Amino acid sequence: MDFKVDRRRFLVGAGTAVISIPGLHPVLAQGANRDTQGELAPELENVKALVFDTFGTVVDWRSSVIAEGMKWGKAKGIQIDWAQFADRWRLGYRPTMDKVRKGEIPWTRLDDLHRIILEELLKEYKIQGLTEEEKVSWTYVWRRLEPWPDSVAGLTRLKKKYIIAPLSNGNIALMANLAKFGGLPWDAILGSELVKHYKPDREVYVSAAYYLDLKPEQVMMVAAHKGDLQAATSCGLRTGFIYRPDEFGNGSVGKPDKAQPGDYDVVSASAIDLAQQLGA
Repeated sequence: MDFKVDRRRFLVGAGTAVISIPGLHPVLAQGANRDTQGELAPELENVKALVFDTFGTVVDWRSSVIAEGMKWGKAKGIQIDWAQFADRWRLGYRPTMDKVRKGEIPWTRLDDLHRIILEELLKEYKIQGLTEEEKVSWTYVWRRLEPWPDSVAGLTRLKKKYIIAPLSNGNIALMANLAKFGGLPWDAILGSELVKHYKPDREVYVSAAYYLDLKPEQVMMVAAHKGDLQAATSCGLRTGFIYRPDEFGNGSVGKPDKAQPGDYDVVSASAIDLAQQLGA
């Protein structure tokens, strides 16, 4: 069953707030992952850290890139379909990343992969005359993505109870700047650059437990994408799903993944809801 979540309903306080979603059971402060005494489900008692997919799960990449594109285009007199441009940029992400994974090109940071794709798009859209400084700035739009409205509040709550960190394909400089821009309160930055592998390679997920000095079952992978969570499960991590219905808009990149309670250790409607279910 299709279901939609009004973003404004994400911004709810703790306590007795209820998030009701067609197709999902109502989620309460003492909800699906807490027993009748309010205790956390036994399989989640030992979780010490939460690691997050970032693009699409924590930040709204599509709307952010479109907004900057429209502003930039107006200043430069460039009239193109910026939604299409954003989608094409994102569509180039996985094929280019797969070239690294398959050894067709050497290890390359995501910032640099974004630049490679941008150069192709500039030719395709016949955008000429940009300085190197302008190209770098436009590449770094991926360092200036707005968080979803619930992300900072939810992460701040979770941070009080858990170690929190991104486990992203983004390189460290990208993720550090993104955190600074959006006020994301990470305790550490983990991800692909530390092991020179891209998700869904096993090395990325295993590294989260290694670098945090924890067992895999003490780490929960949180994502809006089933493939990410399935790969994490295969490596022994716990899993938390956040539904992001607006990630792809009506674009060509994909459709939002959906989940029902029981599909993962936690199924939530927002970062705030996730914190609520975990007792944070």
